[in-house]
Amino acid sequence: HGEPGRTRMKLKTADEITEMLMEPIIGDLPYNAGDEVLLFVNGMGGTPLVELYIIYRKAYEIAAKHGLKVVRKLIGPYITSLEMAGCSITLLKMDDDLVKLWDAPVNTPGLRWGV
Repeated sequence: HGEPGRTRMKLKTADEITEMLMEPIIGDLPYNAGDEVLLFVNGMGGTPLVELYIIYRKAYEIAAKHGLKVVRKLIGPYITSLEMAGCSITLLKMDDDLVKLWDAPVNTPGLRWGV
């Protein structure tokens, strides 16, 4: 899209990039050890699914290190732009009501389960 980004740096490993994405997310909200969360790793369109799973692996590890319990996950190209490289990570606090809503049947072009 031509945005300049936040910073320029030398190429980093997937684990280092994941740490750069996850730590501010966890630090931004009052996440506490024992919180149940949904961990969403979204590909922007041009990132292969295998790379998203590499990011998820490290994001899960970081969440666990902070005592967060990943109770649901979503990994894939769901919110995309035409062949845009990269990914985003979303962490959502869950409770019993949200888990119940998340698990409800879904039948849309982008998501489909429980039907």
